[in-house]
Amino acid sequence: MEQPQADRRETYLAALTLEIQKKLQKALNMPVQRPRLLEVLFADVALEVKDEARDSTLRTMYLAEIILNKEEDEITKTEQSLCFYDLLADYYVQAPQAGNSIVDLIVQLWSQYFVSHIFALLFHKWLFEVSVENTEVLLRYASALVQGSSNIFWIDIQTNRRRFLSLFRFLFEKVAIVPHERNKIAVQARRDLYLLLSRFLFFYNLDDDMLETFIKHFPAFPNAFLIGGPADVFVIEITDQLQKLKVEPVVLHYISRMSTLQGLELRMTTSTRLKACLYSFTSPGGPMYPTRAVRHAAWETLDLLFPVGRYPRHVISLFFRLLYPWCWPSSCWNFIKTCIRAFFCYFINKIIASWEKMRRPDTKSS
Repeated sequence: MEQPQADRRETYLAALTLEIQKKLQKALNMPVQRPRLLEVLFADVALEVKDEARDSTLRTMYLAEIILNKEEDEITKTEQSLCFYDLLADYYVQAPQAGNSIVDLIVQLWSQYFVSHIFALLFHKWLFEVSVENTEVLLRYASALVQGSSNIFWIDIQTNRRRFLSLFRFLFEKVAIVPHERNKIAVQARRDLYLLLSRFLFFYNLDDDMLETFIKHFPAFPNAFLIGGPADVFVIEITDQLQKLKVEPVVLHYISRMSTLQGLELRMTTSTRLKACLYSFTSPGGPMYPTRAVRHAAWETLDLLFPVGRYPRHVISLFFRLLYPWCWPSSCWNFIKTCIRAFFCYFINKIIASWEKMRRPDTKSS
């Protein structure tokens, strides 16, 4: 008699769990090869189910057409490809005891770099479903979740991909803005979680109206009298994050998304910090060395958020541009290209308008 699909799915998930357990045990027994083994395991767990470009042990055992157990239309509608960690995280929620052996091995490997990554991917849902009585252990789990998620999101930043979007959405939609869920973790870990989500919120491109909801659910910070309210904390994290970015498309995306900050009530110090951050991207040279596209995007966002003093800022910027004589040729050339492009567009529009005007009598006569 043929085994039901649900049972087969659970069988393969259990086989995957056993394979992960074996790899963790191997890493524990082989200290010299431990970093490499954990790195490979993390890559396997983060692998897309339908990825055919890599020969993965997990993929070989998994048999994607059996284990998916989802409608194909549902999969194609998602913004990202389905990864192994998505399915395993759901499995450990449905069968918490299945992941206990993996958690025990992870605890023995806490000090290793990729361990927090693996824990965050596999047990980000499990952590909010199981009951952990020991407060110290719960704090350790929550801290590992935040630290691992931060490192994982930086991988997406560096590659300009959103493979870990489902992890971010879970932490945001199922934890951060759900009071009874976020209260399951310690206060310090909860604050760190909100700071983490603040840094990557613009990158994962959630709806603009979610920003207001997110800020309303911010926890209280002990130094709030120094740094300000939730909006100030959020903007401080965003400005710090923006200054760390090195990938041009990601920088452009962040700067364009910062237009959603318009209308936020900020302290003078926070507003000045935001203005200085954007202004640092408007000039060529160090320390940012922004490209022309980044400079123009920064100017547009800066003028949108801070319209007062717009023209004096541009005059001062022009003065300081004179201090970089090696940039004059490129600036002049870009100015000439812009003028030629504008003239060409104007000329083409005139020709099209004249042609349309000449056709109108023929249309009326016919």
